[in-house]
Amino acid sequence: MLSVSHLQKRFSAVVAVDDISLDARPGEILGLLGPNGAGKTTTIRLILDIIQPDTGTIAFDGRPFSPGVRNMIGYLPEERGLYRKNKLLNTILYFASLKGVRSSVARERALQWLGRFNLTFYADKKIEELSKGNQQKVQFIIAVLHDPWLVILDEPFSGLDPVNQIVLKDELMRLKQAGKTIMFSTHVMDQAEKLCDRICLINRGKVVLYGDLNDIKRRNGENTIHIEFDGDGSFLSSMPIFKESLLYGNVAELRLADGLRPGDALRQIVSRLLIKKFEVREPSLESIFLEKVGLPSQRVQVRTDQAAAQNAGVVS
Repeated sequence: MLSVSHLQKRFSAVVAVDDISLDARPGEILGLLGPNGAGKTTTIRLILDIIQPDTGTIAFDGRPFSPGVRNMIGYLPEERGLYRKNKLLNTILYFASLKGVRSSVARERALQWLGRFNLTFYADKKIEELSKGNQQKVQFIIAVLHDPWLVILDEPFSGLDPVNQIVLKDELMRLKQAGKTIMFSTHVMDQAEKLCDRICLINRGKVVLYGDLNDIKRRNGENTIHIEFDGDGSFLSSMPIFKESLLYGNVAELRLADGLRPGDALRQIVSRLLIKKFEVREPSLESIFLEKVGLPSQRVQVRTDQAAAQNAGVVS
């Protein structure tokens, strides 16, 4: 198990990581969430001993970081670090050798992974000939080929199309079922909501929300309604009965003002919209994220693209 206690890291006058504590357990996925610049990548680099904390401790099953621990960790960095002129398979085998994997074992595992990610055709191609998405899949293979017990992924879905996002999600679930400890960072809440058992939400270097995802959604789920409708729902964003409104075309997630009940809202909007679906349910992780880290002026987020609708769970 990974245990992080009271980490702090300052760069000149900027406190990038401010008293962060968390743990990651076997057989679970922990999401390290936050907006851009929140301190996610710095926290990961501290855990990996790439940079040193000013204060705080990091332990791996009670042990401090060491060369032996390093080989038990798989890491996918946010920035691509592949040798562009090298061939794909040779690149994977090279990184496997750095982790102490025997050549014959590495080759067998690499070919299996290439098959699972539909990359076999590219085995003898140079890295620079691959798309960004395929390069990201190669980086994931490199991160897990040596069978680490702790897998840390920094923005793992970057550059992947929707089909390959599903493929990667399936692989993460297989690792979880195998008892691996997985931590990944992202600022895309839909990914975290579908995958994570627990989350650690940080903003400006501080932890603002931490714990079991289902518990967090229940605690933040009072007076949240979801509606599907026909008509122009743009007026919903200016109604004082809602303290937060997320609009996805003809779908809305609405957080009621304190003291109001769902029925109160329905009575006020039913005369202006044809309501096709109305339900009270837990808020999305995206709405919780906006409430915890959004600027005061970000009361309303209007999104009309199909991807946003998919995040809301209304487009198959």
